[in-house]
Amino acid sequence: MTSRGLLRILLASGIVAGAAWVALHRQELDPQALQGMLSHLGLFAPAAHIVLFTCGTLLFVPGALFGLAGGVLFGPVWGSLLNLMGATLGASAAFLVARYVAADWVRGQAASRMEWLINGVEREGWRFVAFTRLVPLIPFNLLNYALGLTRIPLAVYVLASCLAMVPGTLAYTWLGHAGREAAGGNDAAVRYGLLGLALLATLAFLPRLLRSFKSQSSARWIEVSELVARLDGPAAYAVIDVRGPDEFEGPLGHIPGARNVPLPELQPRMGELSALARTPIVLVCKTDMRSARAAAELEAAGLHDVFVLRGGMVRWNETGLPVARTELASAARRER
Repeated sequence: MTSRGLLRILLASGIVAGAAWVALHRQELDPQALQGMLSHLGLFAPAAHIVLFTCGTLLFVPGALFGLAGGVLFGPVWGSLLNLMGATLGASAAFLVARYVAADWVRGQAASRMEWLINGVEREGWRFVAFTRLVPLIPFNLLNYALGLTRIPLAVYVLASCLAMVPGTLAYTWLGHAGREAAGGNDAAVRYGLLGLALLATLAFLPRLLRSFKSQSSARWIEVSELVARLDGPAAYAVIDVRGPDEFEGPLGHIPGARNVPLPELQPRMGELSALARTPIVLVCKTDMRSARAAAELEAAGLHDVFVLRGGMVRWNETGLPVARTELASAARRER
């Protein structure tokens, strides 16, 4: 076993053991106990609060505990800032643990249950992250790990999470600052406030998400293995790559023989594509978000023998299949 493999096992074991301890001693964890511990640290209290918030997020400690205590100890302004820093760092740490330590195992154990979330993020990106933060479809601590299984870039995840957590952070910090009763755990008022916020977020995001899910559900999918078999067979298939030219020739390359028709050019070039009316068309993009939208446009234009490559070029590359690039692009990469 490599040192990296051993480190992964130790880290995962430590998180599981810590989460189990928290679950067994949950009744001993309250804002007053945290306040008493931090109040003796003087100038180190703010840094300690951030560290504890980060570690607590990894170990599934309720974030309300730190939010209320932060308001009591540091006031509404500094408390909100420190709470937001701790929540963002904790969410980022859990995201990285899931992506680089236990991603394969978690995907194997929960792939079917998390497929809707993974597909949602890959279709909507930061919007879906913000939506799940504002509308608690999954508990906060579990959501951090779940989002680590998606392909969303870390920077996008951190920024979307941080911005979407601002309303809840401000609410809990203010409630903690408002009085000792709130710091003792009486957070019913803020829960009702956040419920209203969640409703507003639902009204703002749901129409777009429903349109996206509708277009995805109507798409006809084709797996990489099936496409390879059909490309090698006697039947003719037209592979249309709807990414931009830079992506078409970029690091992921493109499927040999694919034609590049970027999504924004799809309508102007519909006449060109209509000539393929009797040829099955397979649409490809980086994942499958843009190609699913392209499929809806082609079907609306009367082309019905249209398929979407599930997972796009990311999955094609993961399978180890050959990719093509122009000679000019390949020469430029060799020169670098």
